[in-house]
Amino acid sequence: MRIGISVLTHASQNIWSNGLGQNVIFLAQLLQKIPFVQTVLLIDCGDQGAMPPQVDMDTLGLRIMSTHDATDEVDVIMEMGGALDTQWLDLMRARGRKVVFVCCGQPYVSLAESVVFNKVGTVLRPDRCDEVWYLPKDASLAPMLRTIHRCDAHEVPYIWHPRFLDARIREVAESGFDYGYKPREANPDGTKAGLRVATFEPNISVVKSCSIPMLVCDEAYRAESGCVQAMHVLNALHIKDHPTMLYLANSLNLVKQHRATFHGRHDIVGFMVQHADAVVAHQWANNQNYSYLDALYGDYPLVHNSDWLKDVGYYYPDFDAKEGGVQLRRAAHDHDSQLADYRARAQRVFQSVHPLATHNIEQYAARLSHLCRGTSIVSADGGRA
Repeated sequence: MRIGISVLTHASQNIWSNGLGQNVIFLAQLLQKIPFVQTVLLIDCGDQGAMPPQVDMDTLGLRIMSTHDATDEVDVIMEMGGALDTQWLDLMRARGRKVVFVCCGQPYVSLAESVVFNKVGTVLRPDRCDEVWYLPKDASLAPMLRTIHRCDAHEVPYIWHPRFLDARIREVAESGFDYGYKPREANPDGTKAGLRVATFEPNISVVKSCSIPMLVCDEAYRAESGCVQAMHVLNALHIKDHPTMLYLANSLNLVKQHRATFHGRHDIVGFMVQHADAVVAHQWANNQNYSYLDALYGDYPLVHNSDWLKDVGYYYPDFDAKEGGVQLRRAAHDHDSQLADYRARAQRVFQSVHPLATHNIEQYAARLSHLCRGTSIVSADGGRA
């Protein structure tokens, strides 16, 4: 079986622009380990013909090519990182190939917000694929996906690996910076300096915005000013002058007392090593995020509302900013003494999402076998016919 995964290359591309580019590479690595998969390649929907500089294609054993060049090179097409030409997909399906839409973004919000907020969205013909694969975070939306795309939709494992994070960590280390939480020294009175908190929500959707994290930080600060030294709100320059944002920000004690700073876009490694030692996060119906794993990998206190990670980090439910403040204060007081247990809990998560973990490889292999059942793509023994 030969597999092609779509990617969207563009000028000035960077693997840290979003999590989807990393996800494509992790999936490609996993698929390469399935015994009946012969080759995995990337199908470029963009205009660069090359992946971002952080992606070493030779080491990964990957090729990238246009849809035209991929026509005779793939048996299964995964539309994932970029939208493929529908006429080409029709041709491939007519030739007996299989097409899967791998849905990684939050499908309901991407559909609704384009209309409600007059955003530019991607409109694709709904019946262009044979199956939809979705991540566990979107299980409740599976019926919607089946209705829209008029085909079966199946859950597949969420996967992550620190490959790109490790490379960035090595890069900042060359400039004298170390990624990772460092226990704070005690003051003469026995207290410790407050946490420098960062929130990395992209602020381009209601799914992940800074509103609740800001309230969490201020709740903790109002209850105990010494536990929060500073609040850094990233990805906020495009909204900092909006009247509603100004109203919210100016109501906060952290802003009134000049302990808040609003920034543009920064990668988590480059920012944390210089400016912060804790992360406060919030999501709405999107509880699996790479940024959470990036923070946990550095042993940083992660205050979050992801029930997927309820036993990891410092969890608060739903929109409960008050409980989030309690958890942030707990992190300020207890994180240093509980660091070993915190790290062990995170390690169990990393093992569960590792692309090369046997359980993840087996589940993707089962999905591929199901997709291609009864076709000439996979023979009875799992090999390519």
